[in-house]
Amino acid sequence: MHRTLTDLTARIDRTLKERIQPWVHTRRTPLEVTVAHLPGEPVPFAEAVRLPFAPTAVGEPWGRAWATSWFRLRGVVPPGMAGRRVEVLVDLGFRTGGPGFEAEGLVYTPDGTPLKGIEPRNLYVPVTDAATGGEVVDLYVEAAANPSIGGEPVTALGDLDTVPDTLLYRLARAEVAVLEEEVQALALDVQVLHELALQLPDNDPRRESVRAGLERLVDSLDVRDVPGSAARARAQVADLLARPAAPSAHRVSAVGHAHIDSAWMWPVRETIRKCARTFSNVVSLADRYPDLRFACSSAQQYAWTKEHHPRVFDRIREKVASGQFVPVGGMWVESDTNLPGGEALVRQFVQGKRFFDAEFGVEPREVWLPDSFGYSGALPQLARLAGFRWFLSQKMSWNTTNPFPHHTFWWEGIDGSRVFTHFPPADTYGAKLSGEQLAYGVANFADAGPANRSLLPFGYGDGGGGPTREMMETAHRVADLEGSPRVVVETPAEFFAGAEAEYPQAPVWSGEMYLEFHRGTYTSQLAMKQGNRRTEHLLREAELWAATAAVRTGADYPYEQLDRIWQEMLLLQFHDILPGSSIAWVHREARATYARLREELEALVGDALHRAAGEGDVEVVANAAPHARAGVPGLGAAPAAASPAPVEVRRDGDAVLLDNGLLRVRVDADGTIGAVRDLVADREVLAPGTSANVLQLHPDQPVRFDAWDVDEFYRHSVREVRTVEELVVDDADPARPQVRVTRRDGASTYVQTIALEAGARRVDLALDVDWHERETLCKAAFPLAVHAERSASETQFGHVHRATHTNTSWDAARFEICAHRWVHVAEPGYGVAVVNDSTYGHDVTRPGPGDARGAGATTVRLSLVRAPRYPDPETDQGRHTMRYALVCGAEVDDAVREGYRINLPERRVRGAAAVAPLVEVTGGGAVVEAVKLADDRSGDVVVRLYESRGGRGRAVVRPGFATSGASVRDLLERQDPDVAALAPLTDAGGGAVALDLAPFQVVTLRFTRA
Repeated sequence: MHRTLTDLTARIDRTLKERIQPWVHTRRTPLEVTVAHLPGEPVPFAEAVRLPFAPTAVGEPWGRAWATSWFRLRGVVPPGMAGRRVEVLVDLGFRTGGPGFEAEGLVYTPDGTPLKGIEPRNLYVPVTDAATGGEVVDLYVEAAANPSIGGEPVTALGDLDTVPDTLLYRLARAEVAVLEEEVQALALDVQVLHELALQLPDNDPRRESVRAGLERLVDSLDVRDVPGSAARARAQVADLLARPAAPSAHRVSAVGHAHIDSAWMWPVRETIRKCARTFSNVVSLADRYPDLRFACSSAQQYAWTKEHHPRVFDRIREKVASGQFVPVGGMWVESDTNLPGGEALVRQFVQGKRFFDAEFGVEPREVWLPDSFGYSGALPQLARLAGFRWFLSQKMSWNTTNPFPHHTFWWEGIDGSRVFTHFPPADTYGAKLSGEQLAYGVANFADAGPANRSLLPFGYGDGGGGPTREMMETAHRVADLEGSPRVVVETPAEFFAGAEAEYPQAPVWSGEMYLEFHRGTYTSQLAMKQGNRRTEHLLREAELWAATAAVRTGADYPYEQLDRIWQEMLLLQFHDILPGSSIAWVHREARATYARLREELEALVGDALHRAAGEGDVEVVANAAPHARAGVPGLGAAPAAASPAPVEVRRDGDAVLLDNGLLRVRVDADGTIGAVRDLVADREVLAPGTSANVLQLHPDQPVRFDAWDVDEFYRHSVREVRTVEELVVDDADPARPQVRVTRRDGASTYVQTIALEAGARRVDLALDVDWHERETLCKAAFPLAVHAERSASETQFGHVHRATHTNTSWDAARFEICAHRWVHVAEPGYGVAVVNDSTYGHDVTRPGPGDARGAGATTVRLSLVRAPRYPDPETDQGRHTMRYALVCGAEVDDAVREGYRINLPERRVRGAAAVAPLVEVTGGGAVVEAVKLADDRSGDVVVRLYESRGGRGRAVVRPGFATSGASVRDLLERQDPDVAALAPLTDAGGGAVALDLAPFQVVTLRFTRA
């Protein structure tokens, strides 16, 4: 009877799974098990082993969600195992969640030395390669009952306060066993060849050859004595495994990897333990496989390991020295890159690189961000200025509309800087080195032809785990195998050097890499956005005023404190914390951290300003923004000016008019802004027949990932909140009268404030919302009488233009965009900006057919707050206050200035006199982003500035202190001739220097104090 290929496939599958793999371990002997269940949070080993341990057994339940149990395993290697390779096998009750997504364990020796992690698909602990019999087995297992969170639209498992009392796991295995090495090798031989055959084309004669060999193997295997017949069976396919790959075969650089989210479906405390488990696995594997190369990013995770598991960290040092454990990325964490401010991205690089240099004496050259949700166009320049040459990700493969066109290319930033970039074409950062993944990567490689090599990170990830011995054995088998790409285990740097040499004329992708997915992360968890924005600006103030006090008065500069605060904030910019896509526990802790950092930074700022201003009773206004305002210099302080002329307030029927001589604003009876007349330009700002500052509610029910996504179809339905419960005019401050509008809608209360300040060509707005909606998106709309074909949105150290039309699928896919402090739209001769203090999500559109706005209008909307229910069911519920403003007649310069102004409110302190700025910058569109003392504690002053308009210009930088010279440095404040050559300095007299700035150029200056 003729057997089909399907029959043969089924036979091989069943033989492998049911008749070979169960024989990999034999002579299994149970161990004695005792257990101590912790009543609360994890404790160190020394404390845990002093707990009372009680007898337990395989099959017994354990583990409420997020709880920890310590198991002690004791026994003796039986004499019958003499001469054999012996291992302990531990199954904590693993299900199907995979490594990192359910129970996990870390195994210790009785003296507290961590050995390796225990996870699904990695159950073994080595005992001896050649037993004599009688060896004592005595191990402790710190078992974490981490729940598997997923598959439900709403979960109670995301916080200790809501988890049920149910025990999640049952101990399934605790035994000592013989590892049948020949059977293990047989299983791997079969798996590799079987996967290869499944990927070869139907008409490829090699496919039938491999299948025939596998059938011979199965025929020769004695299923009653698999260990005894394994060598004979392996011999049937030895020739197949020895056949080399074609000379033209694609070359895959396989890099061990374990993506560990610094927080996500688990809290930070669990990430610390995940690092210990994974890194223990890796160093143990490196002992067995000298050719292992394991790429590991995130200085924060190394720092945690150093603090909490110093013995593991010592092993990491050894493996870094041997070249097996490879620090990559050079960032503090794998941060989001859409939302962090410019200086924060700089400090991600600075803190990361300095840690790797101090601890290991290495400097990564590749930016390593495989999983962040899109990539800012500012990154290439910052990467080059921090000493990076290459960039790696794979997240753009998640695009839902337009496939990204390249896998190997030059990425050009908004300033023109370029980094050589690679996206692994297997579209994963956690490969298993399967035949399917290898074949897919080759077939998917967009740059095949001129390029013939790609990178493949292998190892379990997201929740950690890392590479396994099965993966390493597979790598050896596919290193040079007919029908497969050539696979070489090597470092990312070795791959990049070879790829760049092979393909120097790679195509160029210019500007941001916008991910057509996860657009909701610009808005989810508003407290993350507000905490981040406020902390970034408080750090700017703290460094500025502390440096000013140090230079002016000799006060101590708080180096250690600022370093620590930066590191804590940088952790919160991780790509599942700041974007708002983690469980409730993570965000609850983050909110507390932001509150604590704010209190600490406010104290630093207050103390430094008090010292800088001196003792006195003069009211001094401090301005940390880079631009002067109301008689106060940028970066300095001056006595308060006289009160300006009052703003006119009058009634016009049911409407309220605010008029400061520059703008006339009409607030209608429904509390919306019915008109804004720009008296300077003599034109209306709002589109005819429309209202501005209108709150609009959309159903927000994405198809897949609640907290991550905003799907385009949300626009199909909208409801405006216009019901007014109270409208009050408050003119207690005649120089800044305001209209306060209270609305109740559904379960939420909204209080909107519209204010007009004397001398300002902007309308100041605020929203105080007590938000209790579910699966709803709230936006504020501004229909503008501006015909703009593109918008400009602030990004780090510059801005990016995006089309307002939908001419192409790429334009249409950007239906939700990210902006920092401002969005600007303009037509020839007139522009308007919308600035904010805590909003990142926006959309900018032109009228559709039949739209009431009419032709020539452009609407800017801010995404204020969402209410996704997964993974945090209570996302954004509660009270929030946010501020934004409409800036009329605005050029980009005005948008930049007002963006800083709203995020850096002036401070009023009592002091002796004015505080002169440490540095004055004029001309060239130059804007100061940071003023601080040099990190080497020399007392020198470091100034970071950038060109803000996207043009060229000459800037003059004048220090307000005695200096013996100035120099251009890289972001780590190091001398670098290539960096210095980008911004040659000329003497401008009196210690000042002049420099010619290119568009969006970032320059770091160091002034040596005399």
